[in-house]
Amino acid sequence: MFVYLDNSATTRQYERVTEVMKTSMEENYGNPSSLHKLGLAAEKQMRQSRKTVADSLGAKEDEVFFTSGGTESDNTALFGVARARKRTGKKIITTKVEHPAVMESCKALEAEGFQVEYIGVDDKCRLNMEELHAAINEDTILISIMAVNNETGTIMPIEEIAKIKENALLHTDAVQAYGKISLEHTGADLISVSGHKIHGPKGIGALYVRKGIRLPAFVVGGGQERHMRSGTENVPAILGFGEAVEISQKTFAERVRTMGKAREHLLAGLLDQVPDIKINSPDDGAVSVLNVSFLGTRGEVLLHTLEQDDIYVSTGSACSSNKKGRSHVLSAMGLTDKEIEGAIRFSFNEFNTIEEMDYVIDKVKNAVSRFRRLGSFR
Repeated sequence: MFVYLDNSATTRQYERVTEVMKTSMEENYGNPSSLHKLGLAAEKQMRQSRKTVADSLGAKEDEVFFTSGGTESDNTALFGVARARKRTGKKIITTKVEHPAVMESCKALEAEGFQVEYIGVDDKCRLNMEELHAAINEDTILISIMAVNNETGTIMPIEEIAKIKENALLHTDAVQAYGKISLEHTGADLISVSGHKIHGPKGIGALYVRKGIRLPAFVVGGGQERHMRSGTENVPAILGFGEAVEISQKTFAERVRTMGKAREHLLAGLLDQVPDIKINSPDDGAVSVLNVSFLGTRGEVLLHTLEQDDIYVSTGSACSSNKKGRSHVLSAMGLTDKEIEGAIRFSFNEFNTIEEMDYVIDKVKNAVSRFRRLGSFR
């Protein structure tokens, strides 16, 4: 049996997305900036994708800018706001558990002279709202807080934060939230989303920028994306992204229900069948993620053992998995070294079944038992 449970890292494209992209590359391949009918056709299709993405966010078309993915969207938002508002203030607020695309941007901005304050979380990755409230002052120009944590699935209170942000702009990295929770009416001024987390293509994403906010161009050149991001648009990916968004929005309720059932079944089975585990995800987290520490094991070894049984999981964020060291998210949550070392992230899609979860429970139970018996944890 093949079981893919690393959907927070990436998802398999919908077949319909691949078909749309193939048609674009083979038939509707005009440059959307060209004035002839092939170019106009490409521009019209791209405009429809932009509308689809905008509708999914409760936004207007001219508030959506296509990017190369979530990382570029995050970079555009943070560097853009910082440089546009640097005469207003120098303080940026974020959290200790953000994606590297935000964390590394903040580090770079600190080097440029901005003050960054990192808000803490509890043992389920829930934001310390008192600490956040106390951190906001008249010098604060930007608050950047993810909508759903990529390692634990914890849902951050973006709507509540929007009510206390005062004069600061609020950005949310919604890459893990998109297609799993509603992003309409969050109150965020800027929202980052990505295609390959919702069964769309890699290398495409979008940034929502509330009307009236002016950011400097992130990429200069021919003036595409209303001068925000120059360069010939990646039309096949944009069309594929639009198709994936349309599918995910139409099937939203059913997808969330199916993922929730798979997560609930896996969680119950692990709690029943595997002793000495610690659940790091909150009960009210996104249905797409379940993070579990298997005490007395090494997560990386467990990952590769499950891989031999065609089960694919993660030990944390794929975007930082090539770096040595502990998960900064689990560290910020106060987990011990042993709890972090034994952590596995299971992340779901709408195609996962209860039968697959039973298979995973059995294989995890056997692998964990074997490692503990051999004393593999040193």
